[in-house]
Amino acid sequence: MKIAIRGHDVCEKNNIDVFSNALSNVDISGLQLVAYKSFVGFDYILNSITEEKAIKLGKDLKDNNISIELIGAYFNPVHSNKEKVYNGIAIFKEYLKYAKILGSNIVASETGSYNDDKWTYNPKNRTEEARKIVVNTFKDLCDYAKEYGSLVAIEGAAGHVLYDVQTLKTAFDEISKDNLKIVFDLYNFLDETNSTNYLEILDLGLETFKDKIHCFHIKDCFIEDSKAPVQCSVGKGDFNYREILKKIRAYNENAILVLEGTTGEDIKSAVKLLKDLWEENEVRK
Repeated sequence: MKIAIRGHDVCEKNNIDVFSNALSNVDISGLQLVAYKSFVGFDYILNSITEEKAIKLGKDLKDNNISIELIGAYFNPVHSNKEKVYNGIAIFKEYLKYAKILGSNIVASETGSYNDDKWTYNPKNRTEEARKIVVNTFKDLCDYAKEYGSLVAIEGAAGHVLYDVQTLKTAFDEISKDNLKIVFDLYNFLDETNSTNYLEILDLGLETFKDKIHCFHIKDCFIEDSKAPVQCSVGKGDFNYREILKKIRAYNENAILVLEGTTGEDIKSAVKLLKDLWEENEVRK
């Protein structure tokens, strides 16, 4: 098992020295890299990442023993502003091009919403038209990624176009590319209709995608029946992480667990909890 964390949850956008120290302080060496949210000199615009900058950042990360488990370049494929869609796809392709130089080979995005920058539920998200746009977009990205030996990862969420395990599987099969993987975020699939069934949703996701899952986003939340879950730091909410990790470990003893939304002093306690429970499952095998 490997624990990683989304970079901008560790510290504000800064230089490599500050960033490396912040990671060391929370006993994490794995990173979900969103360069334009973590490092000075990178912005979410076309051509902000170049080969020269990718080489420099990749070397800096390697020299500081920071491994890149996933690269994030999230965009909204169904945004009403087509220029934003074009730019999002183009930026995603730039990261696919330079992924290996940065120290990874996989770039991820969620699947967007017709509510544009809010990324929230819209009835149009759950239409065949929306799914086809996402499918065609990610087919193109997979074809482009193949030129550079890179992988594409897709992530579902209840308020987005691919809103549950079943629709994510349908689109995954329609895209039908060997270099497509899944980022599985259990919390993302929850809403006021299903939050108490989170363990069953995890079971379904594990059985459905098996070795197609590249990593798991690790979050926690407060759950109240018939209400939308409220996110919180890992270990502070209602998720039964003893059972969650038992299920994940049975599927993959080398799983990558990426903390998202756990910040500040809560990071250390979350890391300890995950490590302790993982080792507890090892003893009980």
